[in-house]
Amino acid sequence: MAPGLYQHEKRVLLPFTVVSVLCFLVGAAFGYYVVFPPAFRFLVGYSSDFLTPLPAVTEYFSLSIRLLIAFGLVFELPVFMVLLARLGLFDASFLRKNRRYAILIAFIVAAILTPTPDVVNQCLMAIPLIILYEISIIAVKFAGRKAVGSAP
Repeated sequence: MAPGLYQHEKRVLLPFTVVSVLCFLVGAAFGYYVVFPPAFRFLVGYSSDFLTPLPAVTEYFSLSIRLLIAFGLVFELPVFMVLLARLGLFDASFLRKNRRYAILIAFIVAAILTPTPDVVNQCLMAIPLIILYEISIIAVKFAGRKAVGSAP
């Protein structure tokens, strides 16, 4: 892609690409090391004297891949918010003013994206989403200043 971009486009695209990849990897690692163990324990926890769960390899990989992708995408929130702020759709004060709606949306998104129906995994996704929203407010505040300074 680099040959088709102007120099100013390359200067913007490179940091977004690096930060985006890092955020996805951190999110995937968080999902695998923090969220996956309790989610798997929850699914295997249905054992009894009559029922012994033996998850197949495909079920194990399906759960792990879904968690990795879901948390990787969730951790992209600051990058996405900065991109939208750079496009001029909102600023940091708008995000601060709508914080309570963001918390509600975080729990709704967590309920949809978590593969298990337990509250623990929902909170393990919603709490990082809320923290990432707060990080987004700070990032938008700094990115907003750059956008205002570069406006004609």
